[in-house]
Amino acid sequence: MELSFEPLSPVSFLDRAADAHGERIAVVDGVRRWTYTEFRDRCRRLAGLLAPLAGGRPVAVLAPNTHVLLEAHFGVPWAGIPLVALNTRLSAGEVAFILAHCEASVLVHDPVFDDLVSRLPASIRRIRIDEHLLAGAEPLVVPPADERGLLSINYTSGTTGRPKGVMYHHRGAYLQALAMAGHTGLSPSSVHLWTLPMFHCNGWSFPWAVTAAGGTHVCLPRVDPAEVWRLIRSERVTHLNGAPTVLSMLAYAPEAGDGVPGGRVVKVATGGAPPSPAILRRMADLGFDVTHLYGLTETFGPAMICDWRPEWNTADHDGRARLKARQGVANMVAVTPRIIDAQGRDVPPDGETIGEIALRGNTVMLGYLKDPEATAAAAPDGWFRTGDLGVRHPDGYVELRDRLKDVIISGGENIASVEVEQVIADHPAVLEAAVIAVPDERWGEVPAAFVTLKDGASATENQIIEYVRERLAHFKAPKTVTFGDLPKTSTGKIQKYVLRARG
Repeated sequence: MELSFEPLSPVSFLDRAADAHGERIAVVDGVRRWTYTEFRDRCRRLAGLLAPLAGGRPVAVLAPNTHVLLEAHFGVPWAGIPLVALNTRLSAGEVAFILAHCEASVLVHDPVFDDLVSRLPASIRRIRIDEHLLAGAEPLVVPPADERGLLSINYTSGTTGRPKGVMYHHRGAYLQALAMAGHTGLSPSSVHLWTLPMFHCNGWSFPWAVTAAGGTHVCLPRVDPAEVWRLIRSERVTHLNGAPTVLSMLAYAPEAGDGVPGGRVVKVATGGAPPSPAILRRMADLGFDVTHLYGLTETFGPAMICDWRPEWNTADHDGRARLKARQGVANMVAVTPRIIDAQGRDVPPDGETIGEIALRGNTVMLGYLKDPEATAAAAPDGWFRTGDLGVRHPDGYVELRDRLKDVIISGGENIASVEVEQVIADHPAVLEAAVIAVPDERWGEVPAAFVTLKDGASATENQIIEYVRERLAHFKAPKTVTFGDLPKTSTGKIQKYVLRARG
């Protein structure tokens, strides 16, 4: 018998927060506010409501960044079942595939998605959480029996058109939440604005991290720069996260004015493509302290952080921007990343030799749901292969240089080029297609299509774009379509690097 042991679970942070900060405000959602005592009660009642409906199977949630999705991060695990937070930008067909793949028992959805939900198969039970339902439920808490048990399933398109279900465990999310709280300086005085989608890697574990610190969650259903600036000022926001496009939206919004009032500093964590030096300078002038992160869905979000060293404070603007744009070092609960060559050997830390970034540790996924082959291929020797190429500098910091896989990162969302290519190729006028990433001022990257039409066939750019938009999430559709022959190797493989050079 062990003297003292408790399975690690991020939902336990809410018990601690309610006991220590019960009367303080936990959640702000529009005009509604709940204390930590009320927040815990609502989550326990949600668990009591869902448990008999779920029958032990996952519960999916389709909702923007409102209290509904935030409460689900505690209430669904407390019901003893995994949470599936759905990407709100997906089409009905994509949502239907995910629900079937994870065998979800219940779909909790926000009224704004009523139309999409009406187009889903009738076999899935769907409910909208209202105050009457919640008030009538009996509180329930089912503690996890195993800290490595399944906590949530997050779907990522990865590099193929078939979404993969990335399985998170309680232990990993607990540790990741502590790492995020530690690195971003969360405390009971913190006010966190939800500009990062909670469905994205469970909001990088910040639903649990902010709660662990006893801070305040400020919900935001949609990232509108004017509303973000209003909340920064009225709610005295101290923290927010998001893709580089969020930084651009805030930096150049008319409402930015003189920036954060009262000399306060808002800490911002950003992932995806490195923010430009111009954006970093502008954000600093407005009162934001930006930290660059790196990670994947398979690593509970940020696995590396550009941990700022105080001795870098003396660098000039451009020097600081170059340093801030690096992906950095392992977060405080992760294992030091490796940069390896094709033979699996570590490359020298010279800032020049390129290799693939490989990760392992307690914050790497359990695996892909129902896909042992892909799981084994992702980590053939226990080190997860990210598919990203980088260098290690002499100071140990990693810098991303390129991607092995043809993934387009648009506004922080992954778009598999092969998925878009397959849809375009189904158009009756199309002979073949290639899709690449092109730079975009707002989204970082967007898809661009190159299409060869069948002899005698015709199609316009708008027709191809609309064809894709009807079949996939709108953000996956190409923004431009160029017609003509595609460059190929002697073996017939399309030379995407030639297309990239054309711009």
